[in-house]
Amino acid sequence: MSPSLNNREVTADDASPDRWMAVLHGIFGAGRNWAMVARSIVRSRPEWGLLLVDLRQHAGSRGFDPPHTLFRTASDLDTLPPDRPLTAVMGHSFGGKVALLRGHDDPGLEQVWVIDSTPDVGKPWGGPWSLLSLLRELPDRFDRRSEAVTALQARGVGEGIARWMATNLEWRDDAFRWRLDLDDMEAMLLEFYRTDLWPLVEVPRPGLTIHFVRATGSAVLGADALGRIRAAGEETGRVFLHEVQGNHWLNADNPDALVELLVANL
Repeated sequence: MSPSLNNREVTADDASPDRWMAVLHGIFGAGRNWAMVARSIVRSRPEWGLLLVDLRQHAGSRGFDPPHTLFRTASDLDTLPPDRPLTAVMGHSFGGKVALLRGHDDPGLEQVWVIDSTPDVGKPWGGPWSLLSLLRELPDRFDRRSEAVTALQARGVGEGIARWMATNLEWRDDAFRWRLDLDDMEAMLLEFYRTDLWPLVEVPRPGLTIHFVRATGSAVLGADALGRIRAAGEETGRVFLHEVQGNHWLNADNPDALVELLVANL
């Protein structure tokens, strides 16, 4: 039997939501990365409940068999609680492409939110790919989490990202070890870079609205991609581009502005 995705439910106090959104993190991440944003959203919009999902081979969602494709990652959402039917899905970075695929395939979804991610194809590049290479250089065990943080910083990783990466260490066999399988992470990243999802954006499924959120300090969405998103919006009336001040990790860099945007448009 296939494993189920680990997920955490976030609702307002004493609320009984009738609309649900799955939140999909980026590579190396976990659903809990979005807990603060989720709590802020449901406080203002108690009719919504959010499911913070750990994607396959991340955090509490391990034991999934390869191949680790984007299509299978999107299909994994079928294992979420059936009494929480999704109205929307939001994905950050790697999770953004997963969200686009899910939105195309799930007729029950009305909205897809793509947070600083691109439908484009390209050569592997950027922070996640560089981090993967750095992780392969590090030891496979540490006596303390702080040792991993120090080792990452010594290789040029900022303190915040280094501490976040260290949350992927678990105590096992008398040491802190990575709970991430780096070969699985590489396979998932390569899938991200080689999968073209522009057809899903330029001709959205009937009844689906797509919201792209660009972090102004990030290079993930280049000028050509922004132009294509705007053109899709003009053509369909169902594709929107929003810009939020901050860097790629908007959930940590500018959560208030991101929450304000979501609360106003969900």
